[in-house]
Amino acid sequence: MEPIKPMLWTCLKNYSAKDLSSDVVSGIIVAVIALPLSIALALASGVGPEEGLYTAIIAGFLISAFGGSKVQIAGPTAAFATIVAGIVANSGLQGLMVATVMAGILLIVMGVLRLGKLIRFIPGTITIGFTAGIAVTILIGQLKDFFGLTYPAGTVTIETVEKVEAVAKNFGTLNPWALGIGVLSLAILILWPKVSAKIPASLIAVLAGALIVKFGNLPVNTIGDLYTVSSKLPSLHLQPVSFSLIRSMFPNAVTIAILAAIESLLSCVVADGMTGDKHRPDTELIAQGIGNIGSALFGGIPATGAIARTAANINNGGKTPVAGMVHSIVLLLVLLLLMPFASYIPMPVIAAVLFVVAYNMCQWRPFVNLIKTAPKSDIIVLVITFVLTVVFDLVVAIGVGLGLACLLFMKRMSEETDIRQWEDAPEDEESGLRHILPEVSIYEIEGPLFFGSVEKLSAITAKKATKALVLRMRSVTALDSTALTSLEKLYDRCKAQGAQIIFSHVNPQPMKVMEHGGFVEKVGREFFCSHIEEAIEMAEAIAGDQ
Repeated sequence: MEPIKPMLWTCLKNYSAKDLSSDVVSGIIVAVIALPLSIALALASGVGPEEGLYTAIIAGFLISAFGGSKVQIAGPTAAFATIVAGIVANSGLQGLMVATVMAGILLIVMGVLRLGKLIRFIPGTITIGFTAGIAVTILIGQLKDFFGLTYPAGTVTIETVEKVEAVAKNFGTLNPWALGIGVLSLAILILWPKVSAKIPASLIAVLAGALIVKFGNLPVNTIGDLYTVSSKLPSLHLQPVSFSLIRSMFPNAVTIAILAAIESLLSCVVADGMTGDKHRPDTELIAQGIGNIGSALFGGIPATGAIARTAANINNGGKTPVAGMVHSIVLLLVLLLLMPFASYIPMPVIAAVLFVVAYNMCQWRPFVNLIKTAPKSDIIVLVITFVLTVVFDLVVAIGVGLGLACLLFMKRMSEETDIRQWEDAPEDEESGLRHILPEVSIYEIEGPLFFGSVEKLSAITAKKATKALVLRMRSVTALDSTALTSLEKLYDRCKAQGAQIIFSHVNPQPMKVMEHGGFVEKVGREFFCSHIEEAIEMAEAIAGDQ
């Protein structure tokens, strides 16, 4: 069993000056990459630009210090943008704080209960569906700033559908200067990586856009026009909280916790593939919980492991969690010394940055591949999760998606269960088949026996002449309490008409359920045979005695 122990403690045992040098360089580079992303994602989440930096500073430092990965970089991510924006619009910053703290507590509990490896049971169709849906909602949410649209006072644009309607109704207010800056920024973001991989394209786009708008005196909205930019240190936010607010925020907290767990562990898996190391999933969940609680209490938003920033850390030589901690310290210095300059960043540049983020996270290739190759049930889950994410929100999408996936899985498993009656019994390879006595009935059950398949047990009947009923369960791998109840009813019916049930080759899991439920004692342990031949001989003996 994996130890619950921060990876930092392990790394520091043999930490060298060379490791420190690599971590510091990588941490600085990752901070430069994270700076515009943190601001952009904060604005997309409906909060101010400094909240994005607070998150990267507080959560990023704590998750690196207590996390289960050597190279994980944490901070605000696009996965949370839509749900955070909805919480802020409906319940304010206090509601967001409560939801994030509760999510952090849930993550810690998940880690303590060692549920890190259980995240893999969430179907890929759901993660791809809601990830693609989030990407679409982010893109739609940035259309206003990219085109420089102006909305009438009182226009409500909380839901994605409302944003689409507002864009359509007000498209005539398009600002060509804003569109030009947006297109230029998008071109830089796409083309610059071909020029240089060392300097982040987002930083070049931000600098170019800010300089053009500032010195060209262009009529384009900047962050400073719409938000108050502060360079204050994050401070502790403790406010009285009502039980009704806690109750109303619980569904959002569950969604944030699930998203944080999926995103962070997925990022760790990607990092393991790049480095050859192995992360500690339960430790990582606890660290994510600590990081999110710390972020919320100091004015930040939900955080999780960021795949792109983690990959950048690895590619730039990051060796240990110290790199992630350096990244947070550098962002703290930026907040204190350079934050006022963030007010000059044009909103179309932010929109362009988020367009690229949305494209990178949309997973359109896996989405299209699933549509082409997956079974119909998986396609249904994928499309419904995607549509619900766009039209409603993640709470609804994940809840419905998981419920539907479970129902379809149970249907698929129930179809694997089959019950057939033997007409003749195999004796041995040389003599072939032997006749079954009229007083003996033999049924073979194949597949799992659970509440979704118990109705098939109705196919098992004992005729009036039947004195012994043999149930061969060699292929039954699982049995639940509902199926056990059905077997008890079958036993009672057989007993009432004088027929004895004999079980053959009951596997460990079904046997354990039968023993725990008292069914083995009720039937008699002597009527549980290890081989079908033994069961048939016992049945024939019972039939011969009567």
